[in-house]
Amino acid sequence: MGLFSRAAFFTTVNHLRDLPLHGGLEVAFAGRSNAGKSSAINTLANHVRLAYTSKTPGRTQHLNYFDLGEQRFLVDLPGYGYAKVPPEVRAHWEGLLSEYLQTRESLCGLVVIMDARHPLTELDQQMLEWFAPTGKPLHILLTKSDKLSRQQATVTLNNVKLHLAQEFPFCSVQLFSSLKKTGADEAEAVIAGWFAQKNTPG
Repeated sequence: MGLFSRAAFFTTVNHLRDLPLHGGLEVAFAGRSNAGKSSAINTLANHVRLAYTSKTPGRTQHLNYFDLGEQRFLVDLPGYGYAKVPPEVRAHWEGLLSEYLQTRESLCGLVVIMDARHPLTELDQQMLEWFAPTGKPLHILLTKSDKLSRQQATVTLNNVKLHLAQEFPFCSVQLFSSLKKTGADEAEAVIAGWFAQKNTPG
């Protein structure tokens, strides 16, 4: 049984005051609205419609919690960077995202979804900078890697690794494809390690 195989919807939150007091641990998923975040979550859970995927980016407007069992939770954060929402809505998302990432004690790691064809956008960098001061681990999934040749994918991965080593040394990265279902085992191992580390005394 994989870490995500029992994933089930738990609750949805639109204000920090409503964050659940579950006494467990959380791993959050963030990414640009069209980077393939929902598809990545669905692939990890081996569930076609666990996280809502839409032809209209920006539909995830709340923090959506999924229960993984044993006091472990996956939190699907609002997609960022989509222009066709009212400015006040976007400002609310950004405030919610940044404060959640910087202050949530039960959060033990962040997974950032980036399109392998366009990694490390300005907004992606902002997300990393918001999270960096926490000192918590961060893992990047370079999604849609099936749209690159093997050589292109390798070059992209190495370039991102080089950038991270200089700017965000606490951050790891891998290639991922929801279409080909590649990279899921690697991602699950990283996230399972975060949960295990936090549950280890001392």
